[in-house]
Amino acid sequence: MALHKGPHKHDERPVSVNPFFGEANPVAGMTDAPPRHRLPDGPLPPMTAYQLVHDELMLDGNSRLNLATFVTTWMEPQAGVLMAECQDKNMIDKDEYPRTAELERRCVAMLADLWNAPDPATAVGCSTTGSSEACMLAGMALKRRWSKRIAASGARPNLVMGVNVQVCWEKFCNFWEVEARLVPMEGDRFHLDPQAAAELCDENTIGVVGILGSTFDGSYEPIADLCAALDALQERTGLDIPVHVDGASGAMVAPFLDPDVVWDFRLPRVASINTSGHKYGLVYPGVGWALWRDKEALPEELVFRVNYLGGDMPTFALNFSRPGAQVVAQYYTFLRLGREGYRAVQQTTRDVAMSLAERVEALGDFRLLTRGDELPVFAFTTADGVDAYDVFDVSRRMRESGWLLPAYTFPPNREDLSVLRVVARNGFSDDLADLFVEDLTRLLPELRKQPHPSPKDKGATTGFHH
Repeated sequence: MALHKGPHKHDERPVSVNPFFGEANPVAGMTDAPPRHRLPDGPLPPMTAYQLVHDELMLDGNSRLNLATFVTTWMEPQAGVLMAECQDKNMIDKDEYPRTAELERRCVAMLADLWNAPDPATAVGCSTTGSSEACMLAGMALKRRWSKRIAASGARPNLVMGVNVQVCWEKFCNFWEVEARLVPMEGDRFHLDPQAAAELCDENTIGVVGILGSTFDGSYEPIADLCAALDALQERTGLDIPVHVDGASGAMVAPFLDPDVVWDFRLPRVASINTSGHKYGLVYPGVGWALWRDKEALPEELVFRVNYLGGDMPTFALNFSRPGAQVVAQYYTFLRLGREGYRAVQQTTRDVAMSLAERVEALGDFRLLTRGDELPVFAFTTADGVDAYDVFDVSRRMRESGWLLPAYTFPPNREDLSVLRVVARNGFSDDLADLFVEDLTRLLPELRKQPHPSPKDKGATTGFHH
């Protein structure tokens, strides 16, 4: 659904068509241009239509230089070929495309094993269009389990989480009429506090969300400590509150680089986990995954059954028609890399992030909040005594060199803190990091000469947070 205003009259000027781009068109003259905001009267030659779209897209930023996004911006050519071969397959049509359905099932089994499900064979899961949909499904399951316990009490359910959660959780609470109970940031704690979360829980709490990799600064939330706080709560009050782990990024980093960090199904209180295959799962957008530790964690009435080839395939998703290409690409990547390959890729990405963080700190103008040693992500702000410019000036000036470096203000209770954030991904090499530091170093003398930070709308940001 596009939330755009209608075109202005002056936007109705025709798109210019250079005659060298195409061949004579028997329906429209070779140089006749199509309208911008209504269907043209007749067809264009395919090469001319391609050139028009291609040229307009040249004005987009270079995705490889986008340090704001967690989404994969590079894959091997072989993955691209497989995706092209599968782009016409509807993922939901498991009867027509049983092998694609089988690859989805294998991916779920691989993730269940990776995340230490008690019995990977009985873990329940599905692919989604991304973590946002996966979070919606996990939230729906939590709410349904709560409603079955409470029966017809008429009480309003609530969900406890840190104020640093991704906006999809705010959407879930809005769409499914759940009260969002947010643990604010305090001091140098930029994510959920386990004890504060437990104190917000009551008999109408459907669950607590823990974030394995906060998008604000790249830090892991202490999932084991959260579960321990909820264990203590149950001992005192009898309240048994499940935990969902939003592992959009970290669930595909921690298993390979931090195997001793206990955050997954090893914790009995963790009922479900989601991840984005198109983030550190290393697949182009959009694919995500939602898994439940067992059938009891996902109410049966939410699952639809599809019979194919005499077998039973459970389906649980918000979207019906979507391409199977990304699921196939996920299976290709699992097969291609294996555990050791993922470890090598993620370690290299973390090394680049940590090295770049140190070099940014060495410039002397910035103070690091995180160092890229959990997610390959670090956040930094201007150092004490830097008054001539702010993080928004840095973001704006780096964009002149092609870098999309997000700047944003933290949420309650740290609205006083504005930061820049760098997301290192597969394909962001040491060479690109060198270019980034060179461009940042080059503009600092000019920024230091400013009399004060540039005027701006204090509510505006250049990142994903608002």
